[in-house]
Amino acid sequence: MLALPAVTADRLGMNEPRPLWQQLAGLAVLAAAAAFSRRQPLASFALTAALGLAATPALFSVSYGPALGVFAVLLGLRAPRSRPAVAAFAAVALVGTARIALVGVDPPPEWLVLTGTLLFGCVFPWLCGRYWRQSRALAEAGWLKAARLEDEQRHAEERARLRERARIAQDMHDSLGHELSLLALRAAALQVSPGLATDHRAAAADLRAAAADATDHLHRIIGVLREDDEPVPLAPAGESVRQLVARAAESGLPVRWEEPSDTTAAEVPEPGGVTAHLLHRVVREALTNAARHAPGAPVVVAVRNHAHGTTVTVTNGPATQEATATRGGSGLLGLRAAVTSVGGDFRAGPHAEGFRVRAYVPAQRSTTSARQPAGSPAGTLTAVTAPFTRARRRVALGLGAAAGAGAVLVGATFGWYAYTETHSVLTPAAYAKLRPGTPYDEVAPVLPDREAHDPPTDRAPAPPAGAHCRYYRTSGELLVSIDHFRLCFDTPGRQGRLISKDVVPGVGRPDPDREESTENGGPTR
Repeated sequence: MLALPAVTADRLGMNEPRPLWQQLAGLAVLAAAAAFSRRQPLASFALTAALGLAATPALFSVSYGPALGVFAVLLGLRAPRSRPAVAAFAAVALVGTARIALVGVDPPPEWLVLTGTLLFGCVFPWLCGRYWRQSRALAEAGWLKAARLEDEQRHAEERARLRERARIAQDMHDSLGHELSLLALRAAALQVSPGLATDHRAAAADLRAAAADATDHLHRIIGVLREDDEPVPLAPAGESVRQLVARAAESGLPVRWEEPSDTTAAEVPEPGGVTAHLLHRVVREALTNAARHAPGAPVVVAVRNHAHGTTVTVTNGPATQEATATRGGSGLLGLRAAVTSVGGDFRAGPHAEGFRVRAYVPAQRSTTSARQPAGSPAGTLTAVTAPFTRARRRVALGLGAAAGAGAVLVGATFGWYAYTETHSVLTPAAYAKLRPGTPYDEVAPVLPDREAHDPPTDRAPAPPAGAHCRYYRTSGELLVSIDHFRLCFDTPGRQGRLISKDVVPGVGRPDPDREESTENGGPTR
């Protein structure tokens, strides 16, 4: 496919005819470049660029221009580093500029063609190849990241299930422990009630001891599943703090609700929120501990509302009855972790002759923020893809800049080409009026401003000995091979005389109907 333009361009008249050995050498170089393109893409591009510079100093040619663009794309797609490619482009620019300066016919437009070809035919395809390479790498990295996120999500779901089981066990421990403590209080009240038979008193004592033992066993069996640093579950309690205190008082616990002087300070958040649930847990655990470790002690529960949260205080005095020996638990540690996890403050310790539990819980939002946390899979995916997005943006900006610069240069080059070609046209009528022997001063008024760019010297007949020849176009047609007029003078400058004039036919444009004879006796067409 790359050899097709090199073979057909000459025959279609899009290039000046070349000898057969040059065409074969060009095909051999293209074959070598194609062979090296996978393992040595830089060498393939360098070979093609050298071939283009050998064919024309301006680098662009119909024969080898497509191959140059293809190998530039492959260079961006297959070469991991960009610096060697940039160095190759700079070397091509330097060699091309040197060739134009040494052997160029019209350096300014040739240098513009070189620059436009280098940017639009080399750099831009190379950037396209690098963008293609980056897109493939990003797609591969994206699939790997998606698989990793799926694994992380699966592990996160498993951890969430385990945490939920632990939360359920913790809630069961706290709830059942509280109920068993109240059951022990009822049994103790029944034990000391007047008029009860001795055997019934013994049964009540056994019931109280069994409730205490059940509480201790429940702590040992279910408490091992607790995770003290876990946040509080969002399931709301079934009752308010006031109802909890009232039910504990009905069960025989000497507990009272302390009303503050400010009525608004005693307002407790409605059940169902995080704040209400935490307050319920704190009060329930404090009452349970008071019933177990300080039986008979009076308990006071006070709630105070603040501007940004709620404070609950549970204070019990010294025990008035003998406490049943039980193992110490981790309920207070769990409460501390739950309260501090929402930004609150938790304190528990001896107070006077008894014990005090105090917790401050800040007001919590009832709705979940739509913003993804940094550690969530969506936040992780955003953090991972952000650099790739910026890299894509940089490559896209580079492609746009190269395309814009190339378009401007190509447009400027084509405009200069059109200007030079249309200002080097000698009309056939003016050519027919010229006669050999006419001084240059008389010929100059009918001549165009510029001479033809890239004259067909290889197709023209041999000029007279010592003559200085000038070439002019026969029409303003662009991008096609047309006839040229050749005017030869005996001396350069304005002192010479016209000694011959010839018509050089364009490639693939035979004109057998026109035959002319020069005044010096040489047949020409």
